[in-house]
Amino acid sequence: MFTGIVTDVGRIRAVEGDVDKRVTLETAFDMASVDIGASIACSGVCLTVVDKDTGWFAVDVSAETLKVTNLNGWAEGTEVNLERSLKLGDELGGHIVTGHVDCTGEIVRFDELGESVVMDIAIPSAHGAFVAQKGSVTIDGASLTVNSVADEGDVTRFSINLIPHTQAVTSFRNSKQGDTVNVEFDILARYVARLQSRG
Repeated sequence: MFTGIVTDVGRIRAVEGDVDKRVTLETAFDMASVDIGASIACSGVCLTVVDKDTGWFAVDVSAETLKVTNLNGWAEGTEVNLERSLKLGDELGGHIVTGHVDCTGEIVRFDELGESVVMDIAIPSAHGAFVAQKGSVTIDGASLTVNSVADEGDVTRFSINLIPHTQAVTSFRNSKQGDTVNVEFDILARYVARLQSRG
């Protein structure tokens, strides 16, 4: 379980494998305090630490995960939002995040507005019911607030404002229009939609 508050921006050191992948990430985390088998959210995907040493850790990524997330675009040098799993008693600064990506979206707008950036994301309209104005959504592991949402044919488009602090401490500092991002909806929205679907 996570909160969507990014605590480090890691960098891909190596990607190995043909079908499943072993990915090594550089990090500022104190890896002495991270156990083998621990969960770390990497661009919003809950992955298991399988090897580690000072300044780095490795994770295994299955073919299924590569198919349903943007991790298939990872390459040496890619910056990745990182968050260690939530401990009891930690501050819940964002919202409850599981690290289970619901879909990918496309950044269709990435424009400066004053010192902030307006980022619009398009997702398949089948997922549109999970997005609400002023609600929370997780994009590449970061808990963000939806400013507006609109259904546009076969896509739903929602808008997010990235303040300077968020730009500075996340991988969004390298984002651009056309990028693919991992999207996880608020778990409460998912349960409400499921209950409604059952009458």
